[in-house]
Amino acid sequence: MAGLRLTLTVFLFAVLAVTSLFLGSAEAAKPIYVGGSMSATGAYSQDVAAVLAAFEDYTKYVNETKLLAPWRSEKFPTDIALEVLWRDDELKPAKILDIYEELKAKGMLVFRVSSTALALALKDRLAEDHIGTTSMTSSPALLQPPTTIFTHYPIYTDSLAAVADWFLQKWKEPGKPRVGYLTADNAMGKSIEVPELNDYLKKIGCEFVGTQYVPLVPTVPPTTQLMWLKEKKVDLALGAMINPGVQPTLKEMVRLGMGPTLEYKMTLGVPSTAQVSDVVQALGELANGFVSSNSLPTWNDVETPGVRFAIDLQNRYRPGKRVTHITYELGLVEAMTQVEALRLALRDVPADRLKPIDVLNQGFYRIKGLDTGGLTSVPLTYGPGKAEGVDAVRLDQIQNGKVVRLGTWPSRHLYSK
Repeated sequence: MAGLRLTLTVFLFAVLAVTSLFLGSAEAAKPIYVGGSMSATGAYSQDVAAVLAAFEDYTKYVNETKLLAPWRSEKFPTDIALEVLWRDDELKPAKILDIYEELKAKGMLVFRVSSTALALALKDRLAEDHIGTTSMTSSPALLQPPTTIFTHYPIYTDSLAAVADWFLQKWKEPGKPRVGYLTADNAMGKSIEVPELNDYLKKIGCEFVGTQYVPLVPTVPPTTQLMWLKEKKVDLALGAMINPGVQPTLKEMVRLGMGPTLEYKMTLGVPSTAQVSDVVQALGELANGFVSSNSLPTWNDVETPGVRFAIDLQNRYRPGKRVTHITYELGLVEAMTQVEALRLALRDVPADRLKPIDVLNQGFYRIKGLDTGGLTSVPLTYGPGKAEGVDAVRLDQIQNGKVVRLGTWPSRHLYSK
């Protein structure tokens, strides 16, 4: 009987030990959400689908390995399980308000937005609630004054100022280079028409001649607009256009003999509204001479650690179903930023007491030199009053049907002058 009691006692202790371990593991794996509002339907659906895929893959990687990136030594807390929480805002500002309130009620500590219109609809609410937010857009409205929405590439005017800096450095002709705007006929395209950029072009020694507009998605080639630039003897055309506008423009430039290597020497420069990888994939050598500012590295750029990481993540978590859209890299940058803010905040505040204001003050504001593996022009740095994460502009040019990195140029921060 004594032996039986001893056996039962040992058995009960074993059960209690296993139960304790199980409960401890369950307690240890406290969920913390990343993600936010995703425009899964609407004009940006393809872009955002890739962003969401990157969020999903990166959180799996961090949960499994507790590593933050192959090139980093820091680790994420072992007692936290990251989960992606998101809703489809359909690119509708009215809808994002309800989504935000729902996710905040579920305990969301960070957030994200997909467009300028959505960011503007929510920025005051986010600031009042002290919720740090990553963004797929970069608008002057987020910087003047700085909000709790953080950007990871320069605004369009600073992007185009860098193109002008580069062009002037290589200018060898007599007289001043003549610059004109060839830009989309919508709010995005017209956002570059500001005194700050015009004044900067004149300050560095360019002559500004005027503006021509191209429909966001042209139904006919922009022949009239290009001929106007040719008649005005424009050397450098700057604009904000999406890929469906850039492609027919470049094709018509070739037909009219306009380009850096063609009969009429003119260069077209556009910010990351048209990703250079998409342009070169569609046009190849027809796009020779096209200059892109702040585009993400192409998938062929395997020398860049962030690109290799993005490929490895997809090989690991979605073999045979790889996301080819380049904004997967953008989603990876956003996911890394949100997770880094959480990691930094968790050093000072226990997970069960963590609030959005803690993640903002002890997290986002403490991000200094976050290495994205080359997916951003320079490592990301934020702080109180500093919502813009980078101070440099990456430039690429299509040469011989391939993307060639030109380097980085200073961001002139024209709106802060």
